[in-house]
Amino acid sequence: MNVKLGVLFGFIFGFIDVLLMIPLEMPNKTVAMMGAFFGRFAIGFFIPNTVLPVPFWLKGLIVGLVISFPEAIVTNAYAPILIIGGIGGTAIGIATGKLKKERR
Repeated sequence: MNVKLGVLFGFIFGFIDVLLMIPLEMPNKTVAMMGAFFGRFAIGFFIPNTVLPVPFWLKGLIVGLVISFPEAIVTNAYAPILIIGGIGGTAIGIATGKLKKERR
């Protein structure tokens, strides 16, 4: 169940991030969008599949920020990348927690 949930959350978060990038002007836009999609996919995938001794929302925030940091460093666009990664990770963490409680 966790892997399926991770794939679902990964695709949703990756798709949303690519949509947010459409109006932006940048060189190599296709490559940037692919990189952003897979970075966000990783966040969505790992949150339900990672065990940390913290609440789900905090696990989502931690995973979202840790996975977003390399992209933020490379692009030198810290605020937008870390904010979206943190918000998306937290949201996925909350959703994961709610879905796991329903399964019990």
